[in-house]
Amino acid sequence: MHTDYIKSFNKLKNFCEKENFKGWDPFDGLNSEVFQQLPFFKNSRFFRLAWIQFHKRLPVNTRKIVKVKKTHNPKGLALFLIGYCNLYNQNPKKEYLNYIKELTQLILEKKTTGYSGACWGYNFDWQARAFFQPKHTPTVVATSFITEALIKSYKITGDNEVLKTLKSIENFITKDLNKSYDDNGNFTLSYSPLDKTQVFNAGLLGAKTLCLLYEFVKDEKLLSFSKKIVQYVCDKQQNNGAWAYGTLPFHQWVDNFHTGYNLECIYIYQKISGDKSFQKELDIGLDYYLNTFFTKEGMSKYYNNKTYPIDVHAPAQLIVTLSKLEKLKENKALTDKVLSWTIENMQSKEGYFYYQKRKKISSKIPYMRWAQAWMFYAFTYYFLEIDEKR
Repeated sequence: MHTDYIKSFNKLKNFCEKENFKGWDPFDGLNSEVFQQLPFFKNSRFFRLAWIQFHKRLPVNTRKIVKVKKTHNPKGLALFLIGYCNLYNQNPKKEYLNYIKELTQLILEKKTTGYSGACWGYNFDWQARAFFQPKHTPTVVATSFITEALIKSYKITGDNEVLKTLKSIENFITKDLNKSYDDNGNFTLSYSPLDKTQVFNAGLLGAKTLCLLYEFVKDEKLLSFSKKIVQYVCDKQQNNGAWAYGTLPFHQWVDNFHTGYNLECIYIYQKISGDKSFQKELDIGLDYYLNTFFTKEGMSKYYNNKTYPIDVHAPAQLIVTLSKLEKLKENKALTDKVLSWTIENMQSKEGYFYYQKRKKISSKIPYMRWAQAWMFYAFTYYFLEIDEKR
């Protein structure tokens, strides 16, 4: 079985390297040169949202027709960078080191300026139901994954520019993001400096980032800041262990991979801070996650209450969540079942993974960040756990 995984990974790796890690994204519709030439539409919240959703939900790729170019996504680059660092730490090949240096430099070049600290956003305008974010608006999510990637890169390369960048990120998290407080003085963070939404995984990713940075700045305030976020989110956990996506009325769904994010972040907070006061929430959250979102056949449900769509992000996050929580080996049977099903049903002959398998017509568009980067990232954590050198 491991041989099959290695073959699958190599096909994916070859595809991504051939594409130079550039690609399309489910949310990049507003990069359309055609749409941008229509002032009435591009300045309308309704039409921006409708245009993005149309291209996101369409099972065929029309991006060439509407002139959306393949580009680098900073968060996608971070996932690839973490993956190559994982591979290098197992087997220090020059090939991996070269990609680490190349991806690190690309990420540094794509840093958003004008904020209190280093930060990153996406390579497209993004209209969500709750807010609009122009291209390159920094987000806590992109910045969190990039921070983790740069830490791994620095530990391999010792690049002083990377260290300097890392030391400034805390200022973006603590100063530029908006805070929403509960009655006990705990709080969560906004997705970006431009909104005030309360998305639980976004706040937790901010807390995780500060915990990871603690190694470099040794400021206890980072841990106390993080604890307030973790407490805020854990207080919003449902009795069965689930979390809604956020607090807004239209954010009340419960989904697979954001639950995985939450568990990963809480665990990392506890591991770095030594504060085990959220173990109960972790335990019931993990039980809910494993028993709710994965079928006996190995299918990864997107939502808690229905099977389809099967989104490739979900099986990838399972591997990462279990690895980060140091629970992969004891859940290896489930992991293997999910990974095998995903490879068999969602990988193309060319090596790339499909976006979503749906009940009727699936979306097989080869999104680079959402699908390829996530599966690349996940495979490398699986290989770390089973000590499979690549």
